[in-house]
Amino acid sequence: MATSTKTSARKRAPAAKKRSAAGATASKSSAGSSTARTANPVEDMQKAFTQPLKDVGARLQNLNLSGAASTIASSGRKDLEALIKANQKSYQGLQSVVKRQTEMLRDSITAWQGTVKSLPGGDPKEGIAKLDKMGRDAFKQALDDIRELADMAAKSQAEAFEIVRERIATNVDDVKKLLKQGGK
Repeated sequence: MATSTKTSARKRAPAAKKRSAAGATASKSSAGSSTARTANPVEDMQKAFTQPLKDVGARLQNLNLSGAASTIASSGRKDLEALIKANQKSYQGLQSVVKRQTEMLRDSITAWQGTVKSLPGGDPKEGIAKLDKMGRDAFKQALDDIRELADMAAKSQAEAFEIVRERIATNVDDVKKLLKQGGK
């Protein structure tokens, strides 16, 4: 009888272990699947949105930014200098245009005064012909003056724009260099 009790106890112990292990596995899988069903879509969406940002953040943290503050300050100073220089060029060009316009107006007034003084008092046909010629010449001169002023203004603005364009190109090159240094 002692043997049979030992044998049946041995047989019962592995069976009990199997049942408890199976129950634990079943409860884990059911708990895991219910948690997975409820949290997975939200977690997946969050991961989809946050993972690229985390990757960019990690890359930015790996950038070697030693001396970056002084580089940024220097770049800002150079940007301001370029802007000041471009504004000065633009202002100088505007001053040149206004000065030339004043000269043109003075010349036109002088020409009109000379023509009016030289008008003959006797023959109206001759006076009208002279005024007609003076009007055509004044119109032609005005068109030439407008072209000249437009060219002066365009040249001035092109010079100012070139200063800004060069500074932008330099900034782009500086950023490329920083990114290459950070990627190493």
